[in-house]
This record gives sequence, C-alpha cells and structure tokens, in this order.
Amino acid sequence: MILDNLHKKQSEFSDLLVIAFGVTVAMWTIGYLCRLPILTIPSHVLFILMILCILAGGFICGRYTQRGLQTQIAIAGMISLLNLLILGSLLSGDNPNQIVPSALLWIPGSFLVTVALISVGAVLGNRAPYSGQSAINWTGLFALVACAATFVLLAIGGLVTSYDAGLAVVDWPNSFGYNMFLYPLSRMTGGIYFEHAHRLFGSLVGLTTMVLAVHLQRTEERKWLRKLAWLALVLVIIQGILGGLRVTGRFTLSTEATEPNILLAIIHGVVGQLFFGILVAISVFLTTTWRSNQPAEERKTASTERGLAAILVSLIVIQLVFGAILRHLAHGLLIHITIAIIVMSVAITCGVRTWGLYETIPVLKRFGFLLLILTGLQILLGIAALIATGVTSASPPTLFSAMTTTAHQSVGAFLLACSVGLSLWTFRLIK
Repeated sequence: MILDNLHKKQSEFSDLLVIAFGVTVAMWTIGYLCRLPILTIPSHVLFILMILCILAGGFICGRYTQRGLQTQIAIAGMISLLNLLILGSLLSGDNPNQIVPSALLWIPGSFLVTVALISVGAVLGNRAPYSGQSAINWTGLFALVACAATFVLLAIGGLVTSYDAGLAVVDWPNSFGYNMFLYPLSRMTGGIYFEHAHRLFGSLVGLTTMVLAVHLQRTEERKWLRKLAWLALVLVIIQGILGGLRVTGRFTLSTEATEPNILLAIIHGVVGQLFFGILVAISVFLTTTWRSNQPAEERKTASTERGLAAILVSLIVIQLVFGAILRHLAHGLLIHITIAIIVMSVAITCGVRTWGLYETIPVLKRFGFLLLILTGLQILLGIAALIATGVTSASPPTLFSAMTTTAHQSVGAFLLACSVGLSLWTFRLIK
C-alpha cells in the first residue's frame, strides 16, 4: 500500500515523461535505422512507422493512465518539442542557419498532427483499460527509457568508430558552419550521417538525463540517489564535451580540419560506458522490488556472490579500456583477448552460481541466466570481429566488419549493465 501511494505520487508527471520520451526515442531509433546509408527504406514506410509510434504512445496513455485531453496535449507538446531537435534539419535553408519560410507551417502542423494521433491512440487504449492491482512504477520506467536511449547511442557511436567516421564533421558544436540542429538532412551522407546522427542522438540522451535528474529531485526521497542522478547529469555533460574535443582537439568554431585527439576519443568511449552503468544503477534503485519491504534472504554464499559480481564489474571496465584502445589505435589485441578469457571465466562462474543456487530469488536467477547468454554471445561476436577485421587490416571497413565490431561493442555494454545489476542485487536480496 505504501509503495502504491508512492508510485501514485510520482506518477503525477512520470507517466507523461515515460510516454513522451519513450515515443521520441523509438521514433529517433527507427528513423536512424531507416536512413542508414546501407539501407534503402522508402520514405512512405518510414512515415507509417512514425505514425505507429505516436499512436502507440497514445494507446499507452489511454490504457494505463486514463488521463484526458489535457494530458494528451501535454504529451504531444513534449514529443513535438523533442522532435524539433531533428525537424530543424528538414527546415534548414541552403545557407547556414537559415530557415525556410514553410517552417512557420511545419512546426505548428507537426504539433497538431501529433495531438490528433495521440488522441486517436488514447481512444483505442481507453477501450481496454489497465486492470492491474498494483500501481505502475512510472519513475522506474522513465529511468529505463533513459537507459534504452543511452544503449542506442552507444551502438550509434560504435558505428561511427567502425566506419572511421569520427572526423567526418570537422567542427563542433557546429556542423560545417551550421547550427548542429539546423544542418540539412540532404547533406547527411556517408560518414557525415554517422557522425552527425551520433551528435543529435547524444543531445537527446543529454536532455533525457537532465529531465530525469531534475524529476528525481522532486520525487525521490533518498538523498544519495538524488546525488547520483546529478552525477549522471554531470557525466553526460562531460561526455558531450569530450566528444566534441575529440574532433577538434580544442574549443573552436573553426570549420578547418584540426588535429584530432585520439586520447580523448578513447576516454570518450570509456566514459560513455561508465555513464550507461550509472543509469542502470539508478534504474535498479528505482525498481519496486528494491524499494519494497522484502527482506534479504540469509545465505552463506552471499559474500561469495558479492565478491564475484564486484570483480566481474571491475574486469569488464578494464576490458572496456583495452577494447577502446584496440578500436582506436589497433594495439593491444593480445591483452584484450587475455582479459576476455578472464572475464569469460568469472562471468560464467557468476552466471552458473546465481542461476543454479537461487531458485527462490527470481531476480538473481534471471540475471544469472542473462549473464550466461550474453557471455556466450559476446564470445562468438569477438571471434567474428577478429575474423572480419583481421589483426592488422588497413583496408576500408566492410559491412560485415562494421556490423560485427559494433555488435561486439554493444553486447559488451549490455554485459556491463547486466553485471552492474547483478552486483547491486546481491547486496539487496541476500545477506
């Protein structure tokens, strides 16, 4: 009952944030995939998918919140505002920072269309209202939306590195003299698309993190968790600056190519993963199970599980550092492989133990099973990446090599998230 009341208090705005940011992240992800240079998705298919995303948001609003038109307008407004970060690329003129006259119609028009679609979806959702007995943990879901957005950003960043497109746009925070949010979509081709899309998605992740941090200051009672949210915000700001300086090597608005800073590129890659880990931790702390009165079970093996999980997290972070060095400098392959064997051994040990020894604790059992699956998948992807790229290959990346190396990096991020979650749950559920 106490948790239900708490969730109801937090859902005053949390449900709106989940739907608005969730729909936006879904739209951006689909849009990015459909516009990839390696794909040829027709524009009308992309348009239909965008409509379905907004309708789905309206359906969730109608089914799970039972809110009225005022809330639907608020959600549509947030989606429209967030999408302005991309809409500017469609409304930009031929000259830098010039907006086409039709922008005066596009901006309010996109808002009205979004309102209409959200309302239609809400009507459909109202026909099948949520009948669950417990209140929905919207704040926890919002943290998961932030995690999902960050994971997509990490994958996008992986493609930037795989296609060696990190320097495709030579200036920052502008893009070839344009305001970053007004760079024409028609000019986003080849490596420019990979790098510029990475910047745009990074801005969405930064904004999502900022809103999450501010929201937790208003709704969260645990002071240490509010501070952790501020830490996440500071880290994502630093990460954005690192990403820019990685291109220019210094603070400048010049469009001339400058000497890139490879060290910052490596730090940028590692900090991004650490930021993701912090968001995962915040998500765990916001779960209903963590906040419940469920006592930790007495287990003689508790200290062993905690120690193994903590070691696993540390090893994965170390592996991330050497992985970033290998990606950017093509050095340290043997060290990377050696640490991978150690990580694999510890991960399998953790996975088998938590999957097999804790039948009465479903959370630990699920994390153990997931850890085993991810470890096996990561081993296969690592072998595939090694075969695809070769030890000293200097040729332009192929589609297969780019996909395998990016998938290897992305699963590595997922593995970090799983190990962080498992480590935290060993402190909460067993003693």
